[in-house]
Amino acid sequence: MKIVSGRTGSPHVTSQQFRQMLEGIIGQGSYIITSGENLKPELSSNNLLKIRSGMMAHHGCISCVDIGTYDEVTLTNGSQGMKRIDLIVNRYTRNAETEVENCSWKVIQGTPVAGNPAVPAYTSGNLQDGDLVDECPAFEVHYDGINVTEVKSLLSVTDGLSELNSNLVNAKNELTVLSDSINNLGSTKTVKLANKSSSNGVATYTDYVTLPSAGSYVIYCNATMSGTPTSGVSNLGIQVNGVDGTGGFHSVGSCSHNGFAIDLNGFYVLTTKAANEKIRLRLYQNGGYTETWKNISVYYKKIL
Repeated sequence: MKIVSGRTGSPHVTSQQFRQMLEGIIGQGSYIITSGENLKPELSSNNLLKIRSGMMAHHGCISCVDIGTYDEVTLTNGSQGMKRIDLIVNRYTRNAETEVENCSWKVIQGTPVAGNPAVPAYTSGNLQDGDLVDECPAFEVHYDGINVTEVKSLLSVTDGLSELNSNLVNAKNELTVLSDSINNLGSTKTVKLANKSSSNGVATYTDYVTLPSAGSYVIYCNATMSGTPTSGVSNLGIQVNGVDGTGGFHSVGSCSHNGFAIDLNGFYVLTTKAANEKIRLRLYQNGGYTETWKNISVYYKKIL
């Protein structure tokens, strides 16, 4: 064990330690930090892209375009009658001999094709493992013939701590209102369901919950993400079918997230003419990671 944030009599704080600290505060992913013009891309011509001021974090490494300035990135002409996607990355490098580190923009040119172009490959490193190169995809430049048709930003802009705190307070207040609404329903049946894991782009389903009789129900469902999501969208919904629970899907909660595990919950009103109607929850997320869902519950109250 060694001290980092204290005087030792000689320089001792390393860039790796600083990155470790930042990863603990803002996460291990890649984000644009709210600052300046948030690295907004501005196409000056088919051969020149301006990237406005701002700051980004990638695996704990902070780099910036100074406020009041912009960077210029030179683009290569497209090909007549062909389509192409170029990738602009923030490229981290470390000199193995001098230990000097640097970040700079790099354009990785894609392959021109007549149909659907692919995004070119890039180098994905790990700074904490000591990799000498680590590239963070920041923008896609789409070509149709010789013209640039789109510049797509790939990173989300993170909220500041004050805004995050405000969002958490608002979310707590909304959950309190939901809780009060449930309590006001009167006698409510609660069914706790087993934890479930889901992978990117694949729907996962809970066990079935059987409603006791025909009629109208107010259904409230909840699921908590227990991992640390990087980015993407998560969705919670109800599937209803009188036989096996594989019928129509009704979304009750959806959100985008960036490094924060959250609760998804919502209400749905169901009217069924059949006894023993079955419902189950559908859990889904994208963003390239595996998620564990816990505290999965279904509350229902027959109202008619």
